[in-house]
Amino acid sequence: MTTTNNRTPKLRVLVVEDNRDAAGSTATLLRHWGHDVRVALDGPTALREASEDAPDVVLLDLGLPGMDGYEVARRLREMLHEKKTLFVVVSGYGMDRDVLRSSDEGIDLHFVKPVDPAELRAVLEKFAQAR
Repeated sequence: MTTTNNRTPKLRVLVVEDNRDAAGSTATLLRHWGHDVRVALDGPTALREASEDAPDVVLLDLGLPGMDGYEVARRLREMLHEKKTLFVVVSGYGMDRDVLRSSDEGIDLHFVKPVDPAELRAVLEKFAQAR
């Protein structure tokens, strides 16, 4: 198993974010930490990317064009049903009802943008170590 920084196993991360700048900066940060990263700017692309290379972690915006993040999560869960995948919302949607819906939809964590990189890194390290 490969590791990032000699202590955290490398993860395959799918970033699903329609804002190109946010997607790019998140991907750059994750790559800097040593993870393999794919980026999808919309739901259909996310489904295609996940079918080609099943992610360990999905970082998911909710406000996507055409297919919202909840629908993307549902479809990805169906597709990846045999794989333990961590679903993390990173969204501007941060009202109590949004967080509750994320929980109801089976999302593991819900961060409101902008996410603290140290918090995100800690979550990824914990998940990687537990696998």
